[in-house]
Parts: sequence; C-alpha cells; structure tokens
Amino acid sequence: MLRFHGLILLLFVLATLACGGADAPPTPEGDYLQLPFTLMNGKESRLSDFQGQVLLIVNVASKCGFTSQYEGLQALQDKYESQGFSVIGFPANNFLGQEPGSNEEILAFCRNEFGVSFPMSRKISVKGEDMHALYRHLCSGLGDSTLAGSISWNFNKFLLDREGRLLGRYGSRTSPDDAELIAAIEGALTLAP
Repeated sequence: MLRFHGLILLLFVLATLACGGADAPPTPEGDYLQLPFTLMNGKESRLSDFQGQVLLIVNVASKCGFTSQYEGLQALQDKYESQGFSVIGFPANNFLGQEPGSNEEILAFCRNEFGVSFPMSRKISVKGEDMHALYRHLCSGLGDSTLAGSISWNFNKFLLDREGRLLGRYGSRTSPDDAELIAAIEGALTLAP
C-alpha cells in the first residue's frame, strides 16, 4: 500500500513538472529578493540591494502610448527618494515590439527625453517562456492571490514595502500621479524599516 501511494505521489510530481513549464510555481517567497538582474551600467543587482526602501517596480517601454509616464515616475523618484523610495524600471519588448532598442539606446532615450535617474535594468522579458524569474515571482502575487496575474501591457506597477512584501499592483492606466498610488507609497514610507 505504501508503495502504491509513493508511486501516485511520484506520478503527481512528474505530471506537475511536465505541465509547469513557464508557469511553474515560484520558489519560496523570500527567494525573489535574491534573484539577480543586471542594471544598465552592467552591475548585477538584486532587490535585496534595496533593502529598507519602498520600491515601485515598473516594466517600461520607449515607444508606447504610456511612455510619457516616465515623467511621472521620475517625479515620484525626486519627491520620495530622500525618504527611502525608489522606482526601478525594467525595459521589456513583450508588447508589439514597443521596446526595440539596445540597452544603450533605451538608457539614452530615458535620460535625454525624461531625465530619468532612477535605476534601470537591462532589457528583460516580463511574460512568456523567457519571463525573468523576478517577474515570475511578482506575477504570482507573492502569496496574495488578489495580486496575481500576467503582465497586461507596458507600465504595470508593483509596490513593495521596505521588507520586500508586495503591497499593491497597478495597471498601465494607473498614472504615477494617481491619488491611490501616491497614498499607498506615502503609507508605506511612514512605516519604519
């Protein structure tokens, strides 16, 4: 009987692995803070490098109808950086080829057109089989099923508290100056690290 249950468990595990592919569940929740990504300057980074800060993680694109949100994102950075806040931009070319440029072209565009000074990663994928592991975790909702789901378009936003917990998720149509988003950022900033 034990052998039968062991065989059933083994078959279940194998079936789960075979079907999981790109949608396999993420590793334990805290591990996502250690997942590496490369900044535009070539330096490897992790969310844990920003420990103690409130973070707004945004998948960005240079040729999107929402690209003007860079201006608002930079305004948030300027206003709240001294209080322990940072935007981190993750350029992605997943939606209608709206981020076709090289990393160098993306960075030059962001700096020249919008004065972006917040950290930017090198271009990644935020959906599909080649989805970056960090985004796989963020899209899982990090334990909150109401925050789980695929990236719908460019300029989706994830708000993390100072401990790296997911506080909220905002779609592309939520502008950086949205009252609800600003209230959530200010609320997170009032909590001690």
